[in-house]
Amino acid sequence: MNIDYKKIGDYLLPNLVIENQNYGEINKYGLLRLEYIKERKKGLYQTLLMKNKLTNHLFSVSIECEKRLKTLMDNYIKNDEILSEKNKENNQLEWVKLMNNYKNTAEEIILKELIYV
Repeated sequence: MNIDYKKIGDYLLPNLVIENQNYGEINKYGLLRLEYIKERKKGLYQTLLMKNKLTNHLFSVSIECEKRLKTLMDNYIKNDEILSEKNKENNQLEWVKLMNNYKNTAEEIILKELIYV
């Protein structure tokens, strides 16, 4: 990998250009990952930025997190009889409470295993 430098004052600074990559939307998980590696994994952040792979990394994290969330939620719903359509009509508050609880649990797993590593 060749890096061009330009002289500014007494210093040679790398002339880094980020190519415009259009992968679609980076969701909240990608943005959380960006914030985490920017603050806590500076070496990884700089490496991905210099190799022009940061956007690709964030997009792949976004997709992986969405797949994992869907899988976890499907498993929770499949294994719980209270979350049936019949109970949804009869006891809506209990159904919403359980769905929110399962979603929060799934997001906590995703954050711990995929974002903050």
